[in-house]
Amino acid sequence: MPVSVSERAVELYTNGRTWSLWLPSACGWRRAASGRRDTCVPVPATREAAYMHAVTAAGVAHAVAMACIRGTLRGCGCDVDKQGFSSMSGTPAAKFRWGGCSADVNYGLDFSRDFVDQRENTQSARSLMNLHNNEAGRRVLEQTIKLQCRCHGASGSCSLKTCWNSLPSFREVAMALKSRYNKAIQVQAFLAGRKRLPTFLRVKRVQGFRKPQPRQLVFLDHSPSYCEASAVIGNMGTDGRTCRRAKGKGRMAHDSCDLLCCGRGYDTREVTVVSRCNCTFYWCCNVRCHNCIHRTEVFTCK
Repeated sequence: MPVSVSERAVELYTNGRTWSLWLPSACGWRRAASGRRDTCVPVPATREAAYMHAVTAAGVAHAVAMACIRGTLRGCGCDVDKQGFSSMSGTPAAKFRWGGCSADVNYGLDFSRDFVDQRENTQSARSLMNLHNNEAGRRVLEQTIKLQCRCHGASGSCSLKTCWNSLPSFREVAMALKSRYNKAIQVQAFLAGRKRLPTFLRVKRVQGFRKPQPRQLVFLDHSPSYCEASAVIGNMGTDGRTCRRAKGKGRMAHDSCDLLCCGRGYDTREVTVVSRCNCTFYWCCNVRCHNCIHRTEVFTCK
């Protein structure tokens, strides 16, 4: 299964740009004296770690379910339970027939649980946090499954619909989890038993034992400053990051120089960009373009 979920998550989160103080990564990198990055440093139990666990678990399930639909994975295919007639709201007018190839998301979810969760084999607060975020990611994926339908009937009357469940794009799942990353809540482990081992998670600074919601992302520790490089947590800092010069409300945008450069200022340089332009299609089947050269400004954090 040719899937690199963490790399896809990073690509979709950043959308090809460095638009956040924190860049997603399964781990930080500690640099050796030679300057090469050679040691993987586990990300602390922050909201960033929560996001990466959630999007990785969801990504594995998404990739497996997609492979089942395409027929590139043995042992699975379309969802065999989606057959016959069903109803959207219990009324005859909303009745439809299952058809097409519905995504077997349950197969993907089960595979993700077996593959991703098996690493959490210690009874610790961090393992409880990781397991919760793994499941939250899978639940968000399950929530974003779409019901697509096609109408049948005389003159487009749509007297009968054929419907199937389709997977959302991985981008949609990643961005849905990104919004939950912004709303992640801090938790702490409840210790129980004679050995006082972590048993379950409860919301911190809340009276009683309120547990987090199943689709909420949770973290144990507050995030450090990502402005400066830190070998301890494997953070690369924002020095040298490309940013966008903005005015007014745009100064607090994710990719703005004011936010990314953390008040240190930024350097400006002109670069020459070569791009394809004035493209013409010739029958059949060729496209010819000119190379256009223009100068543009690039801003990087000090």
